[in-house]
Amino acid sequence: MTKIVLVPGSIRRDSLNASVLATVRRLLAERPDGDEYDIDTLSVGHLPYYDGDVEQAGGTDAVHAAKELVRDADALFISTPSYNGEMPGVLKNALDWLSRPGGNSPLTGKTVALASASPGARGAVDAQAALAGVLTRCGAQVVAHDPVAVGKAHQLSTANGVFTDSDVLLALTGLVDATLAALPARPAAAHA
Repeated sequence: MTKIVLVPGSIRRDSLNASVLATVRRLLAERPDGDEYDIDTLSVGHLPYYDGDVEQAGGTDAVHAAKELVRDADALFISTPSYNGEMPGVLKNALDWLSRPGGNSPLTGKTVALASASPGARGAVDAQAALAGVLTRCGAQVVAHDPVAVGKAHQLSTANGVFTDSDVLLALTGLVDATLAALPARPAAAHA
């Protein structure tokens, strides 16, 4: 079973980036091997503000749960809006927690795919570079793929919070394929 964690960078109800990730979830489920994916979501809004004193005191239950979820994942899909040209503070805060301890954090060596969406024409693509930079500094392996940025996302057709626009589906299918191809090979199961 391949464990996938979806991380929306927005905590807004009816988030466009949550719709991107709902579409990723649907694309994974529709693959011929779709029953081999265990998919979960990390809600970044449940984490407290990063505080070194709280970390030294052992963290919080929400921090422990987030770290365990990410540590157990084979890959992450993060979709972010752009706030003033950068990722939202709530997403950066989550990455600050997940980056600890340095060099041996849940993000170390993790395969991470990036996407973005916004009502703007550029689809929040400007937030992806900084996000990739932070993830790389945390030791994550950002999937090499052309940026997937869903512009004017509020105008695109959806069904039950999932994008149905053919260009969006094509771009996200390519990202899903690239992410699965980037996963480290699993050791063959031992025969009894």
